[in-house]
Amino acid sequence: MVRKIVNYLPALLWVCASTVLASAQAPSSSTAIQASSSPVAYVYVSKYVSSSGVNQVNAYAASANGALTSVSGSPFHDNVGDLALNGAWLFGVQATGPSAGQTINSYSIASNGTLTLKNQTVVNDSGGGVTGLLLDHTGSSLYANYYTTNNDCLSYSIDQANGALTYLSIYHQGPGAGCPVSFLANNEFAYSSACYHFSPIISGYKRSSDGTLSPLSINPALPTPPPGTGFCPYLGAAADPSNHIAIAMTPVQGGFGNNDGATQLAVYTADSSGNLTTKSTYQNMPKTAVVQTSGGTYSVYDYRMSPSGKLLAVAGPLGLQVFHFNGGNPITHYTGLLTKDSINQVFWDSANHPYAISMNAGKLFVFTVTPTSVTQAPGSPHNNPGAGSLIVLPKT
Repeated sequence: MVRKIVNYLPALLWVCASTVLASAQAPSSSTAIQASSSPVAYVYVSKYVSSSGVNQVNAYAASANGALTSVSGSPFHDNVGDLALNGAWLFGVQATGPSAGQTINSYSIASNGTLTLKNQTVVNDSGGGVTGLLLDHTGSSLYANYYTTNNDCLSYSIDQANGALTYLSIYHQGPGAGCPVSFLANNEFAYSSACYHFSPIISGYKRSSDGTLSPLSINPALPTPPPGTGFCPYLGAAADPSNHIAIAMTPVQGGFGNNDGATQLAVYTADSSGNLTTKSTYQNMPKTAVVQTSGGTYSVYDYRMSPSGKLLAVAGPLGLQVFHFNGGNPITHYTGLLTKDSINQVFWDSANHPYAISMNAGKLFVFTVTPTSVTQAPGSPHNNPGAGSLIVLPKT
C-alpha cells in the first residue's frame, strides 16, 4: 500500500501528504549513523519542517524491545517525501523545484544504517507527480505511482551496484488503482483495490522477469454486503507469505463519500494463474474500529501484514488495531485500539514490532505484538511533528 495513503478525495487514491514538497534543498552527500549494538531494525521517517519549508529524514535504531535510539547524524536534511527500500538501498522522492519536476534519490544503506546519496533519477514530468513507491520482493524493481488525472505506474530496474534506476515502462491503470500495493510470495502476481466514484475494483498485475507489469484479466466477486448497501474495497491489499490477501471493505449506499457501517476485512485466495476467490461475507468479516461507522471518512488509511502472516495491522482516522490473520479462513479480532490518535501508515519489522506514524498528532508509535501479547515499546510514542512517510528496514 506504499502504504501510508491519506485519501479524502476519490481521484487521489495514492496521494499522501508527504508528497507535496516545498522548495528544493540539496541532499547531503553522506551522513554517518552510530547505531545501538545489534539493532533489530532501522526506522526512517520523512517529516516536513515548517521552519525551513523542506523535508528531513529522522533515522532510528530499534532494539529488541522496540526502544528507539535517535542515531548520530540524524536528522538527514534531505528534502525527500515518500520512501521505500530494499536491503541495500533507500529511495526517496525529492522535489527539485517548480520547473524541474521530481527526482527519485537512491541512498546506499551501510550495515550500520548509514545513508549515502549515490544517484538521482529525474521523473518524466507531464504535469503530475509521484505519490508512492513500492519494491518487489527481490528488491530488483521499483514502482512509482504517478498521478496526473489518472493513477499510472512507472516501472524501473535497479542497478544493485550503484542504485541507479533505469526506466522500463508506464502502466496506464486509470483513475482507480495505480500501482499494485502488495505482491504475493511468488513475486509474480500483485494486487490493489479502489472504489472510484463508487465503482469497486480489485486489480491484479503480472510481473514479468524484467520487472514490467501487465494487467491480469480478473474481476473478483465482492463479499456479500449488508442488506441495502454495497461494498467498496479500498486502499490496496495486504498479502501473507503464502497466496492469501486481505482487503478492506466499507459498506456504502447512495454514492461515494460516506460510509454506512464499519469497515470490514475480507480474505481472498489466489490460484496459480492469479485469479482471486473469496468466502468472505459481511457476516464472517470482522469489523474495524479505526473508522467512523457512518457519515465519516470513507475507509482505512493503511493496513499491513506481519512477516509471519499471522497478524494484520490496520490504521485509520480513529487509531491503530491488530487482527489475527488465518490464511484462507476468516480474519478474527485480536486487539482494540492501540492508540486513538489518527494513524496514517504502519510497517512491521521481523521482531514483532509494528511502527506507526500519526500526521495529525506528529507522533511515531512502536508496539511489540505477538499472537498472544501486546505491549507498547519503551519511549513510545516519539514526537515527530510533520511526519509524512515511514519505512522500516528489518535486520533480523
